[in-house]
Formats: sequence, C-alpha cells, structure tokens
Amino acid sequence: MSESIQITDSAQDYLAELLEKQGVEGIAVRIFITQPGTPYAETCLAYCRPGEEEPNDTRLDLDKITVYLDRNSEPFLEEAVVDFNADRMGGQLTIKAPNAKMPKVNADSPLEDRVNYILYSEINPGLAAHGGEIRLVQLTEENVAVLAFGGGCQGCAAVDLTLKDGVERTLLERIPELGGIRDVTDHSDTSQAYYR
Repeated sequence: MSESIQITDSAQDYLAELLEKQGVEGIAVRIFITQPGTPYAETCLAYCRPGEEEPNDTRLDLDKITVYLDRNSEPFLEEAVVDFNADRMGGQLTIKAPNAKMPKVNADSPLEDRVNYILYSEINPGLAAHGGEIRLVQLTEENVAVLAFGGGCQGCAAVDLTLKDGVERTLLERIPELGGIRDVTDHSDTSQAYYR
C-alpha cells in the first residue's frame, strides 16, 4: 500500500457499505485534493465508477475497497488519515491531511517549495497568535527570498527584529543555499518605489 495515506478499518467498512449501496460492479473510491499546496486546499473523496479513474491514478487494493489516488494530489496526501467514528447519529467520516496545503519536502525539492514548507509548517503557526503571516513572493536569481508580511506583522515595529532574527535564522539554518531574506515592503529598496 502507498505510504502516503492510511485508511482505517472502520473507514474501509463504512466506505465498503456506501459503495455496495451504489449497486455498481467494480465501483471504487477516488481521493484527490483541490488546489493542493495552497491555503485553500480541500481533500475530497468521490465515488469512482469503472472507467472514471484517470490513467495515471495510483490504485490501492485494500482489504475491503479499491481506492484511486490522484497523482498530482499524492505528495500532498503524505501522512493523511481517513477514519470513521461511529456515534449515535450514525457517525462521521473524517479526512486529516496535514500536508494538503503544503507537501512534505526534502533536499531535492525546488527551493521555493522548501521555503514555503518552512514558512507554513514552522514560522506561520508561531505568528498566527499575533495575527501575522509571512508568504514567499519570489526568489531572486541570487536565491534571495522576498517575503511579504501580512496581517498583524505589517507595519509592526518589531517586524525588523522578528524578520532579521527569527525568520531569517530559521530559513538560513534549514536552507543553506538561500542567499538571504528581503521584506517585500523593504523601505531601503527604492527600485520598486512609486516616489523616487
């Protein structure tokens, strides 16, 4: 079975029951993510009749059901868990996909993906408490990460300390190839300024 996703026995039982009710021979479940790798990622589960799967889907033959994974979604389904919790109301199917918004990255991933991963997984959760968020605007040819500070970080007097200290240190420690960090609202850079 693909390492990327875990489907618990209770979820398989529940899905097998739903599939049976469809009365279609060979019907399966297809899992995909809309807008993977963005803050708007949604993990979806759909019925998949024979022939509805995409040619490059990964097929998982589990004990009770067959599952197709969308190839583009697969890196974002790493460590995902599909579970079913029975309760008085009948129960609820849950999908937890911690990497849907940002895939796990490794040393071979593009620099941009690695910067984003650290921003989303390590830096932004800490800033969220202050209503702040940092996103990567671009990587320059010199591998300088141009970052935009949003929310509570923008115009905050501590932003220089926060940026130069925490964020830059974290990113440069994790990604030695980075040439540095620049704030998109960097006032020392007048090349983009409206008033010269």
